[in-house]
Amino acid sequence: MSDKARNIAFLGTGLMGAPMVRRLLGAGFPVTVWNRDKTKAEALAQDGAVVADTPAAAVNGAAVVFTMLSDGNAVGDVLFSKGVADALAAGAIVIDSSSISPKQAREHAGKLAERGIRHLDAPVSGGVVGATAGTLAIMAGGDEALVGQLADVFAPLGRVTYVGPSGTGQLAKLGNQQIVAVTIGAVAEAMMLVEAGGGSREAFRRAIRGGFAESRILDVHGQRMVERSFGNAGPSRLQLKDLNNILAEAESLSLTLPLTEAVRSEFAEFVANGGGDTDHSGLLLHLEKKNTGAGE
Repeated sequence: MSDKARNIAFLGTGLMGAPMVRRLLGAGFPVTVWNRDKTKAEALAQDGAVVADTPAAAVNGAAVVFTMLSDGNAVGDVLFSKGVADALAAGAIVIDSSSISPKQAREHAGKLAERGIRHLDAPVSGGVVGATAGTLAIMAGGDEALVGQLADVFAPLGRVTYVGPSGTGQLAKLGNQQIVAVTIGAVAEAMMLVEAGGGSREAFRRAIRGGFAESRILDVHGQRMVERSFGNAGPSRLQLKDLNNILAEAESLSLTLPLTEAVRSEFAEFVANGGGDTDHSGLLLHLEKKNTGAGE
């Protein structure tokens, strides 16, 4: 049976899930969707998705199930408390694109394997823009051969890279978020330094573009810092969740990560002071307040 003939269920159709579903539908896959807030799932009906009332109903007859949920507890609840694992046939594949701890990913994979259900942890990076364009970076942990078998499923979503055994996809995502958080902090502090000395943060950003400091963070988040228009595309509370998971994993591996610890402390303060729903580029506001009382 061709990949296009395999039914896909997609559980979690929020900011990232919805555009991923549209990409799969556009590639010709039949997709059934479920979301805790049903209105977000119903919005995909006009694109051709079938809307289910429960997660178990959504996966009935599905060969491939994507989960894109808020955290590991939510994934575990949907898989094992809301009947998804019981509703899936042996041989079905669960692709968890949520950002959860590597330990939880391994636990989920083990429990599903006992039922004959295959599992990949395959978190993504690229944000809503990447999900919409089909240019996500997908980091896969689990069975390498299975990743290859799902090439046509991953293709509409972005570029998939096999990282290693179960849990390492999540480790790669944590590493990604580690670099993002530290770089956001570095860009914010550099802009503050230049501006405090009388320079223009906008001109500073232009001046270093194309040099060794060039990055996607400088491009996108740096522009948000220049415009002071942060939005909530990447909520700081989720960045903090990732940093907490990184440091927990580091502790289990007997690693000390001083830069990550420092930026985690700043994000924790920012979130505690009401910045949880602000895009993580808004860390600039927190750092400004610490220095001058400025920032809004």
